[in-house]
Amino acid sequence: MKTAIIIGATGLVGSTLVKQILDNPNYSKVTLLLRKPLEIQHPKLQQEIVDFDKPDATKIMGDELFCAMGTTLRKAGSKEAQYKIDCTYPYEFGKIAKANGVKQYILVSSIGSDANSNSFYLRTKGDLEQKIKALDFENFISVRPSFILGDRQEFRLGEKIGIVLAKAISPLLIGSLKKYRGIEAAQIAKAMQVLASKGLTGVHFFESDELQAL
Repeated sequence: MKTAIIIGATGLVGSTLVKQILDNPNYSKVTLLLRKPLEIQHPKLQQEIVDFDKPDATKIMGDELFCAMGTTLRKAGSKEAQYKIDCTYPYEFGKIAKANGVKQYILVSSIGSDANSNSFYLRTKGDLEQKIKALDFENFISVRPSFILGDRQEFRLGEKIGIVLAKAISPLLIGSLKKYRGIEAAQIAKAMQVLASKGLTGVHFFESDELQAL
C-alpha cells in the first residue's frame, strides 16, 4: 500500500485525480498539499496547509508525487506569476520530495512542451520537465495531454468554444494526428495511476493517444 502526495488538487485534472485515487485500493493514504483546506473528507485523506513559497519539508512525505498544477496567464496576472505556478512550485516541491525519498514523480504537462519553444506556455512546461528530469527520480512520468475536456468550476467562454470544436474535429484526427485529440480529465487521472503502478524506471513521456489507451 502506497502514500500519494498531490499538488494542484483544485484544478480540473487534480480534483478528478483526488476523487479517483481515494477509491484506488493501491493507496492507503493520500496527502494533499494546499493553500487552504477542501471541503471533502475521507479516511485515507490528509490535507496539509503549506506556504508554497516556503514549504515545510516534513509535510512532503510519501511514495509518489502527483503534480497537476497549472494556471492561465489571465488568472496569474503576469508571465512571472504564471511561471512560478507552472514551473517553480512544481520543481521546488519535487526537489524536496526527492530529498525525502519519494520514488516517483507523475506530472501533468502539455502536448508540445519544449524548453526551446517560442510559446511561453510550452517553453514553461518544457523547462519544468527538464528540471524534474535533472532531479533523477527513480521514475519520472510526464503525461502530455492535448485539449483537456471536462466540467470546470469557473466558466471560461474560450474553453467552452474550444471544447465544442475539439469534439467536432476529433474524428478527423487520425494516424499521427491522434495525439491532438481532446482528452477527458478523468482519463488523464486514470492513466496517471495506471502508469504509476507499472513499476517503470527512468524518464517517460506519454501523449494523449497513449493515455487514451490505458
